[in-house]
Amino acid sequence: MKRKLTSRKLWLAIIGFVTALLVAFGVDDIKIEQICALIGALGSLCAYILAEGYADARGAKNSDDDKPESEKDENKL
Repeated sequence: MKRKLTSRKLWLAIIGFVTALLVAFGVDDIKIEQICALIGALGSLCAYILAEGYADARGAKNSDDDKPESEKDENKL
C-alpha cells in the first residue's frame, strides 16, 4: 500500500481522471487548476509522510542492531 500511495503515476492518474470529470461537468478552468493543485499537494504530502516513516523505522531498527545484547534485553522490559 505504501508503494502505491507514493507512486507518481497513481497521483497523475487521479489528477487526469478528476480533470476529465470536471471538464465533463463544465467546471471553470480556474477551479480545475485549483483542484488538481490540491490533489498534487496531497500526493506529495502522502509520499513525504510515508517515506519519512519508512526512514525512521529503518533508522530505529539499525540503531537497535548496533546496541549490545544487554541493552536490547532492557528495552524489551
